[in-house]
Amino acid sequence: MIVRFFVRMIVLVVFADFGSIGFGRSLAALLWMSTILSAVIGAMRREPLLDAVLNHWDETVAYAALCCLVMGFD
Repeated sequence: MIVRFFVRMIVLVVFADFGSIGFGRSLAALLWMSTILSAVIGAMRREPLLDAVLNHWDETVAYAALCCLVMGFD
């Protein structure tokens, strides 16, 4: 999950750099969409919320936290 998270973050940062509305706003929008996508995937796979291993729900929380951080700076 950690490798998947960092690979997705690199892709999100690259796409946000090409955004026409600015880097911060583009990154916040992409992080919000990633939050929703990870939550949907976690629900579809019926992964437990508080599991011993990292899963899509943990990734959802990480994307949401980063989204709030980016929106706070923007």
